[in-house]
Amino acid sequence: MTPITPLEQALHTARALVLTDLAEGEVAEPDVVSMVEASVAERRWWVEQWPEGSEYVAGLIAQDVQDALLERHGRWPLCPVCGSGDPHALDVEPELGPDPQWVCHKAGVRVAALGSLGTATTGGPDEGFTSS
Repeated sequence: MTPITPLEQALHTARALVLTDLAEGEVAEPDVVSMVEASVAERRWWVEQWPEGSEYVAGLIAQDVQDALLERHGRWPLCPVCGSGDPHALDVEPELGPDPQWVCHKAGVRVAALGSLGTATTGGPDEGFTSS
């Protein structure tokens, strides 16, 4: 059995984190999972060119999927913290850095680490889609 390289481990971990959050929001439909796979394939090339960027790949894949979902389905993930006003999506921070987090800029709070939306404080809208 061939050992998994650090590059492949980073990509597998990123895929798992994003899929976990999608499943938590009950939006891990086949077409959405295909978006994740497309992003992983694109980011594989990127991280092969810049191996030091492997610790950033999870946040980049989350952003790629978020952008693709906005174009096809609507905003995701919806903020579970803000209980009033228009539903809005969380953002990934840092935009290019290790340990990506879902944050709500409206409330100015960290909501959850990538892959941990299920542990986020609830009380606002569900984490499904809302049209843009």
